[in-house]
Amino acid sequence: MRDLVPDGPAFDLDLGTADLGGVWATIRFRDVGSAGVCRLVLSARFVGPDGQTGLVALSEDAEGGDRFSWTGRLPDGLSALRLSPLSRETPFRLDGLTIRRRSPLALIALGLRRNPALAARAAYWRALGLKVRGRALLLRALNDRCETGYETWVARFDTLTDADRSRIRDEIAAWVDPPRISVVMPVHDPAPRILDAAIRSVRAQLYPNWDLCITDDASTDPAIPRLLARHAADDPRIRVRRRPENGHIARATNDALAEASGEFVAFLDHDDVLAEAALYHVAGTIRAAPDLVLIYSDEDKIDGRGRRFEPHFKSGFDRELLYGQNYINHLTVIRADAIRAAGGLRPGFEGSQDHDLLLRVTARLTPERIRHIPRVLYHWRAAGGSGTFSDRASERTEVARLRALAEVVAPTGATATRGPLGFNRLVRPVPEPAPLVSVIIPTRDRADLLAVALDGLLSGTAYSALEILIVDNDSQDARTRALFARHAGDVRVRVLPVPGPFNFSALSNRGAADARGALLLFLNNDIEVIEPGWLREMVSIALTPDIGAVGAKLLYPDRTLQHGGIVLGIGGVAGHSHPGLPDGDPGYFARMVLTQEVSAVTGACLLVRTEVFAASGGFDAERLAVAFNDVDLCLRLRRQGYRNVWTPHACLIHHESKSRGPEDTPEKRARFEREVRVMQDRWGPELRADPYYNPNLSRDAARYRL
Repeated sequence: MRDLVPDGPAFDLDLGTADLGGVWATIRFRDVGSAGVCRLVLSARFVGPDGQTGLVALSEDAEGGDRFSWTGRLPDGLSALRLSPLSRETPFRLDGLTIRRRSPLALIALGLRRNPALAARAAYWRALGLKVRGRALLLRALNDRCETGYETWVARFDTLTDADRSRIRDEIAAWVDPPRISVVMPVHDPAPRILDAAIRSVRAQLYPNWDLCITDDASTDPAIPRLLARHAADDPRIRVRRRPENGHIARATNDALAEASGEFVAFLDHDDVLAEAALYHVAGTIRAAPDLVLIYSDEDKIDGRGRRFEPHFKSGFDRELLYGQNYINHLTVIRADAIRAAGGLRPGFEGSQDHDLLLRVTARLTPERIRHIPRVLYHWRAAGGSGTFSDRASERTEVARLRALAEVVAPTGATATRGPLGFNRLVRPVPEPAPLVSVIIPTRDRADLLAVALDGLLSGTAYSALEILIVDNDSQDARTRALFARHAGDVRVRVLPVPGPFNFSALSNRGAADARGALLLFLNNDIEVIEPGWLREMVSIALTPDIGAVGAKLLYPDRTLQHGGIVLGIGGVAGHSHPGLPDGDPGYFARMVLTQEVSAVTGACLLVRTEVFAASGGFDAERLAVAFNDVDLCLRLRRQGYRNVWTPHACLIHHESKSRGPEDTPEKRARFEREVRVMQDRWGPELRADPYYNPNLSRDAARYRL
């Protein structure tokens, strides 16, 4: 690595004399200590025929452990590999980087393993001499990940070898003052074999600095105390306490907490299982960021035979999503002092006692003190005979969950109601009188679409404090002029003529400059209102001081999902969550029926406070005239400390791009490609690591699949 040259926050590996431009190759490297989630962005720097320098991202594949690779065709004019850290706080540690030229046969063989049909077509066209077509098909085959089911994923990415175990033990042995983690386990009449498996999963941890605090909540099966006593006799790190009478899960857990000696506390149900490296990954996370208060991981389920299924690959910390459901459990690890300061678990919240604790603990925390480990460290048993404490579908559980949320949000004036599928729904207040919303609609003709949008705003929307600014970009159709004339007498409607080439950003900024409202709603002219309460819902969220942009649930006319929030990195820049999902489908772990934080929302329906929009500088009219201006705005809001929120409780129809048309001309395609490059240059690290989308999920499309 002698040629690793500093270049600002990134490093460049000089390849100017290596003659690798246009070569098919595999790049392999290790990001030591990454725990399988790459902490760097790999890019190729090249010099084009015009002498201009360009940069193209190379999306790596995880090969298991700390190993990563990329296979494809390096760009013509390659001059260097750029290695950029995703975060200054978590730098990468590069080792063993190699670049290996690949033969056509080897590439076809790899493509056949990933997508046989595409690779076969690539070979066919190459044999006919049509190399460009064959190359495009081969690249698609090499980038295909659809073959990876969960069992395959577990075998490839989540199965430790003896070498992995040896490496982990050697690493732990070198740690100075490793944190002590107390595992707390309330027990009440589980099947003895299942309890035994839970305890053995703790004793099998690769990380040794733990204690296991068990409270037997007056189990009636005499085999339980005998089993607990046997384990305690075998391992001095296990402490057992027995309650004389059943006090239910909150009291039993608090009794176990009283025995905990660790700085951090991990929660384990008496019928579940920890992954053998679970506490190692938790301890490593604590060592890297000692001020953390809450740490949580991904999880899956195991059946009676120990078969793993239904993984839950979670997002980074999402306060809005936590209001609606306890997506954090399991594995949950909390600093012991924070649990005690919150008063521990509260009796009377049985069934939702964990959710109640998390709501109270996180209410006092900034996101910087919360960390998600994107690894499956906890296996939740979904089999008969486990004797779980709580029935998650019970009415008592729902009531406790609602009461927990209601208490936390009461100081804000918000209320908690039952939402879809029994999850919580937070309803925020709107002050009286309601603040004025300025609706900004850029348009060019298409009076048929605009008339529907105006009718929905003026007649189908319950929120009356609004003004509509139609930013007219050279409309010529007589029907459009007639529509403007029809609304000329309505004081709520104004038409702002802005001639010139179509520039969505400039048109929207012009509308914002003329707006009088405290809030700005940027709305496409092809939006159709289908229910009256949508705008009040969005306003109630946008008025929250730390919230930036608010987006709505947008459906295609056939009632499939068009917009469920925007996920970064999809297709190279960004894409919509759950595209094409039927309206009645709740989505991945009910994400499409729950309000949640997102990195960005679409400008087709985006609400933001006027002062926040002005402070952000508005849309980028110079470099992002049409595409990605909404994503760019939302990312700038996040950089300023605001949270962007998507709500399913504001639902509209979006006749997508009907007025503007598709990107199907050479000029439009060239403009789109320029805007893609702007986003990749400006937001490269962010596009590779959306905090609300798990890195284990595919970035080909945001369908929440491996």
